Amino acid sequence: MSKLSLDQITVSMATVPAWKQEGAAIVRTFTLPNFSKAMEFTNAVAKAAENANHHPDIEIKWNKVTLRLSTHSEGGLTEKDFALAGKFDQLTK
Repeated sequence: MSKLSLDQITVSMATVPAWKQEGAAIVRTFTLPNFSKAMEFTNAVAKAAENANHHPDIEIKWNKVTLRLSTHSEGGLTEKDFALAGKFDQLTK
């Protein structure tokens, strides 16, 4: 999967409006009701990531889970990042 152009990234960002671009990655912090729910969410993220064979960097702080996606093998953002971001967004609904 090839790295997206700046124009393609702009279009793709509109599909995941809660995410922010930070350099060669997209990032979102999810706020959950408590630590237990944050861990349940993190486990669901792990399962979705394994199924997609594409894994985010994860930071957990009590009820906040921050996910960072980038396709390291391509040196930036690809369609895989945006597809997985959309799946992660659905986990909170």
